[in-house]
Amino acid sequence: MKILSENMTPPVVSVVGNSGAGKTTFLEKMIPEMINRGLKVGTIKHHVHGLFEMDTPGKDSWRHKRAGASTTVISSPHRIGMVMDVEYDHSLDELMSFFNGMDIILTEGYKQDHKLKLEIFRPEIAKKPLCKNDENLLAFISDAPIDIGVPVFSTEDIKGVADFLIAHFNLVPSLKTDHKEAAT
Repeated sequence: MKILSENMTPPVVSVVGNSGAGKTTFLEKMIPEMINRGLKVGTIKHHVHGLFEMDTPGKDSWRHKRAGASTTVISSPHRIGMVMDVEYDHSLDELMSFFNGMDIILTEGYKQDHKLKLEIFRPEIAKKPLCKNDENLLAFISDAPIDIGVPVFSTEDIKGVADFLIAHFNLVPSLKTDHKEAAT
């Protein structure tokens, strides 16, 4: 296995599942777990339902976008956000240029894409898994007993999934693990 360096594209893992399966909740737990291990994590949420607003209506960036700006960037000492008009739904590969310096990119959605996937499955939400025969299924996350030919983790085993991803991609921490920054 290769060690990820700054010149290499970070691995992309899509968290997929039916609506209501717990994808966002899982990512809300996985992101800090990976960061606490010294990894720089990028995320992409695939929003298939059309337009969305990133900023609060009435605020300056929202007003700039509403006034017709094609691209609006919000910049502060700690964060940059961007809203940009596009002609089509960009693929994950096209979005990679926005993620330089990341150790791993976790996406929510992109179940039809040909990237590696973690599927969250809840039998009370869906009758069968989405990715049962998907060659890109990396692991399965479910509390239901199932044998699907890939590693299976419980929905609460965030540490186990993090261990699995770090080992699978041979990820090397790039961040200091002491995140006690002064809030000024």
